[in-house]
Amino acid sequence: MAIIYKEESYEIIGICMEIHNYLGFGFSEIVYKDALQIEFGNAGIRFEREKKYEIEYKGTILPHLFYADFIVFDKIILEIKGKKEIADVDLAQAINYLKVSENKLALVINFGEEKLNYKRIVL
Repeated sequence: MAIIYKEESYEIIGICMEIHNYLGFGFSEIVYKDALQIEFGNAGIRFEREKKYEIEYKGTILPHLFYADFIVFDKIILEIKGKKEIADVDLAQAINYLKVSENKLALVINFGEEKLNYKRIVL
């Protein structure tokens, strides 16, 4: 079975590894997001930070919105974490973002561990 958005995923993860190697682990998520914004810009990668999504429930738009950390290449949701480990709730959050965005791939990247950790979620 083919890996969805293989080249784009490798490029994103490579940039995340570069940031993790440079900054190390232990900073808050916002530091890694700021570094990602710089690296995506330098690499000429299309991205949108804090992408807003509305949630529809039985024909009504709910007042609370979802904000995905990044949408990269107009099709990959990128969620950034800075914690001890990726938890089930982080994966559930990414699945919800995939559902409301109608995208097919989310990457949950955790900068909070000694080695960069990530999970791919495909819907």
